[in-house]
Amino acid sequence: MALSCGIVGLPNVGKSTIFNALTRSAQALAANYPFATIEPNVGEVPVPDERLGVLAEIVKTDRIVPATTRFVDIAGLVRGASSGAGLGNAFLSHIRETDAIAMVVRCFEDADVIHVEGLPDPLRDIEIVNIEMALADLATLGKRVEKIEREARVNPKMAPQVKAGKALLAALEAGTPARSFAKDSLEAEIAREAFLITAKPMLYVANVDENQIGNLGGQAKAVFDHAAKEGSGAIAFCGKIEAELAGLSESEAATFRGELGIDRSGLDTLVLGTYELLGLMTFLTAGEKEVRAWTIERGTKAPQAAGKIHSDIERGFIRAEIVSYADYARLRTMDAIRSAGLLRSEGKEYVMQEGDVVNFRFNV
Repeated sequence: MALSCGIVGLPNVGKSTIFNALTRSAQALAANYPFATIEPNVGEVPVPDERLGVLAEIVKTDRIVPATTRFVDIAGLVRGASSGAGLGNAFLSHIRETDAIAMVVRCFEDADVIHVEGLPDPLRDIEIVNIEMALADLATLGKRVEKIEREARVNPKMAPQVKAGKALLAALEAGTPARSFAKDSLEAEIAREAFLITAKPMLYVANVDENQIGNLGGQAKAVFDHAAKEGSGAIAFCGKIEAELAGLSESEAATFRGELGIDRSGLDTLVLGTYELLGLMTFLTAGEKEVRAWTIERGTKAPQAAGKIHSDIERGFIRAEIVSYADYARLRTMDAIRSAGLLRSEGKEYVMQEGDVVNFRFNV
């Protein structure tokens, strides 16, 4: 499963700088003027997972294949984008194609970096972007509800869909995103079918300066408070520092982070945050050929997890031989794991757990 997360926001808030740091490249043009990014840049980023190195050492393999996240750096949005202002139409079409949204908001002042709205104000910027996305959704949903109403005239059983569609319209008009409805609700179903932008999970990224690292307050705190009220995620991120870290070796970066008092790279926090945003998890396979992380949705059963490796394994599924990563890392050999009674044999109804190390048995 390739998670696609769109990096969005107003122009010059740090989107491309963050994308460059994420992809460890200069693939995106980070420039001090609006619309430096016109076409979306796409980068595959590995999901950080220290367990893979440990397993590789145990099974004595040099090949490690991590899970990945796809990030899309999308052109900056301005007021009126839903009506075609700036690169609005391109922005909205590109963001519809992603699975989740990371909205970057600038929480620092810098006279050398232009802000299209004047001075930085993250809550104002969030409101601008959310309003434009909601207006685009209203146009899309309005047509969808008209179609449902026509179908309901012929099929009265469609009445609940009409009611749900109108409730969704009312919410958008009131500034409430489609994601606020329960996932199993009829409103959420209609939002998914209509590919509404505001139905996508949201992660707010507060782009702070060096002085705010480890001491968030003011504008950054306002972003976190807004996210909590909305039920979305939020992280703080210093794009400038992360861009510098991205150009260092792993040991140099670790030393630099230590000097700054940073436990985990902001890049890792962003990748893991987007990975969690869609309710994804990882199971692991380990052998002499390779150690690999596989991405599945939480709640996936063993046969469907096997299908991530190959459809033939899912079709011929017999059982899954599973040991938890913690037990594998502690005991280090399959003989010791078996002796301790920690190798489990699970059937078709087993729900996979984070960190399961698996060997699937199947008929060819």
